[in-house]
Amino acid sequence: MKGILGTKVGMTQIWKEDRAIPVTVIHAGPCPVVQRRTPEKDGYQAVQLGYLPAKEKKVNRPMKGHFKRAGVEPVRFLREIRDFDPEGDVVTVEIFQPGERVDVTGTSKGRGFTGVMKRWNFAGGPDSHGAHKIHRHPGAIGNRKTPGRVYKGKKMAGHYGAERVTIQNLEVVEVIPEENLILVRGAVPGPNGGLLIIRETTKREAQ
Repeated sequence: MKGILGTKVGMTQIWKEDRAIPVTVIHAGPCPVVQRRTPEKDGYQAVQLGYLPAKEKKVNRPMKGHFKRAGVEPVRFLREIRDFDPEGDVVTVEIFQPGERVDVTGTSKGRGFTGVMKRWNFAGGPDSHGAHKIHRHPGAIGNRKTPGRVYKGKKMAGHYGAERVTIQNLEVVEVIPEENLILVRGAVPGPNGGLLIIRETTKREAQ
């Protein structure tokens, strides 16, 4: 399962024949191979990729040794991609071609503490007929004597966003190797500048 690390640049649209296609621009790679995992030694097949150069003064001593052993310059991000064994020591956007399908993983935008209407799409309370300041309230949350408690997982107000999200089966519309860019159809998680993992999809192509 081939993959690469990148950052979200933003969204735009491109024209194909007479249609405008919404795309997300991703700056991906080049990603040096920092470590290889093998079934014989580690029990599974994977490759550890690095992304974005890091200042040496911001790297601690154990990580300096890790990079030195791999023979690569320090990087800001390290991520493993399972079942991937690239041929060379650097992974670039050229591993993908237009028309392929990918899964894109990122961290969604954090929205802080939110109410049930924003977090869970609740309809809210009535706006009239004697309703008094309950328009955005969740309503009743309890039960009777049995079970005499609130069930775990009850949809309530709380922290929303800032979690790992994967959007599956996105189409690669265009690859620009000279600028290390991948254009995928549709939206991907996170803010502009957020770290993304782009992997070969685990789903079949859309019919």
